[in-house]
Amino acid sequence: MSLWQALLLGTVQGLTEFLPVSSSGHLVLFQRLLGLESNVLTFDILVHLATLAAVLAVYRKDVVEILKHPLGRLTWLLVLGTIPAVAFGLGLKDIIEYLFRSGKSLGFEFLFTGAILWFADSLKTRDKGVRETKAGDALLIGSAQALAILPAVSRSGFTIAGALWRGLDRKFAAKFSFLLSIPAILGAAVLDAPNAVRMVRETGTLGVPTVPLIAGFIAAAVFGWLAVQWMIRIITTGRLRPFAIYVSVLGILILIEQIFSGHLFGKLF
Repeated sequence: MSLWQALLLGTVQGLTEFLPVSSSGHLVLFQRLLGLESNVLTFDILVHLATLAAVLAVYRKDVVEILKHPLGRLTWLLVLGTIPAVAFGLGLKDIIEYLFRSGKSLGFEFLFTGAILWFADSLKTRDKGVRETKAGDALLIGSAQALAILPAVSRSGFTIAGALWRGLDRKFAAKFSFLLSIPAILGAAVLDAPNAVRMVRETGTLGVPTVPLIAGFIAAAVFGWLAVQWMIRIITTGRLRPFAIYVSVLGILILIEQIFSGHLFGKLF
């Protein structure tokens, strides 16, 4: 992986982790386009940790408050919201890894994301805050996040859609979605770590040169921080339909490529 490729992928990861367009789907897509289909696991883990650092920076006061009051209401809501993703990720680990390797489901998943974003954009604003949010709300939002384990299903898009559907205030919906990403991103990195360690032992390298690794991390952190700030404003004052249109068009283009060429993701039929 060259320096410019690392910067490009880091930027893509940072922007798409928190914008509702699926970071994993875009990473798979761009890695295929750049011909980087192997030995990039260490890089993937590192740029995900960079976006984790970004959301921690934006919500540092809330994170400190959670650490000070680990038995508080928000903490328990986040724990409940994390359970579905853990169960889904562990139970379907082999299937998820196959979908990431093959990329065959990307087109359908981008279209699925587009439909959910369009639906979320039509929901009326309500006013549930942390005190009004119930255990069932947290579990449903967590279940939406669990679906985002699929490569091109947007985690932020689905959790925000779930939160708005359950009547959460838009500002709190954004906060809950991004705070819920912390254990999700960290958990994914922990699950991938043994495979990365095994790869390093077998090859004797990190798979990617040190300078591109560092550059990718910095790019993902910086653009992740910008994306969180942007997304907070979009959720509270803007619309999600432009993102719905974008991922839908992207999904259609990927399906067309699979039907007529199959060079990137294999034949659809």
